[in-house]
Amino acid sequence: MGLKRHAGALAALVLALLAAPAAGAATGASGYPVTIHAANGAVTLTKRPERIISLSPTATEDLYAIGAGKQVAAVDDQSDYPKGAPKTKLSGYTPNVEAIAGYEPDLVVLSNDIGGVVKALGKLRIPVLLEPAATNLDDVYAQIGQLGTATGHKAKAASVVAGLRRQVRSILGSLPPGAKGLTVYHELEPDYYSVTSKTFIGQIYTLLGLKDIADAAKGAGSGYPKLSAEYIVATSPDLIVLADSVCCGQTAAKVAARPGWSTIAAVKRHDVVAVNDSVASRWGPRIVTFMRDVAAAARTAAR
Repeated sequence: MGLKRHAGALAALVLALLAAPAAGAATGASGYPVTIHAANGAVTLTKRPERIISLSPTATEDLYAIGAGKQVAAVDDQSDYPKGAPKTKLSGYTPNVEAIAGYEPDLVVLSNDIGGVVKALGKLRIPVLLEPAATNLDDVYAQIGQLGTATGHKAKAASVVAGLRRQVRSILGSLPPGAKGLTVYHELEPDYYSVTSKTFIGQIYTLLGLKDIADAAKGAGSGYPKLSAEYIVATSPDLIVLADSVCCGQTAAKVAARPGWSTIAAVKRHDVVAVNDSVASRWGPRIVTFMRDVAAAARTAAR
């Protein structure tokens, strides 16, 4: 009988040991509560969010890139990438708190606190992460990391960031010495709104070694000055980047047909490149696509 009791106790112990790692794994995998230090302060999540609303196209791209796509319940009307994202009529520009709450979110990600939406959602006990427009690549990496921590995909987020860093190094290393100092005109709209080096995209140009012609223009202090055709023609940039190709159908041929523009260096040498508007206006993982396109154009312009 003693032997049987010993065998029974041993079997029970084995079962307990087998069960313990499973329970421990579940607890370790959750890792909650977690506290994220976003632009709206310290935000604590007691459990992994399973109904996330993204009212920021960039955040939407980030969430899917880190593997949190299945946790996204709804995205705003501007989130057009990836195609499978649950796009709705929710707006990040005119956020409707009641409409947002109707989706019963356990996390809302925003890029702007328009109309005090962060405080309003807080009153409803809905956690909010404010992830504003990045000013540099470090901000991009930090936001991806924050979303990874918030959603339970910390390791994947770290992997995404590491991959972006490698790609950025590769792109910068691909530029010949002759590309440094080339002048660039970045077109936001056909009425000549542009960006200066104080903006996120402007910082990317600086990183690539390019000089932004908008920096010396009237109204440059805003970061988004409206240039004149005369100014652009007079400065004769070496490279023209059209970030209005999708919205406004701008092409190299249309630029060349503009009165007086045929004398611009970039036009004469066919160094006018059209980029995807969305990619050029967001600070998510696809920023390397924009960098790669501009770098390729810069290599050609430096020939």
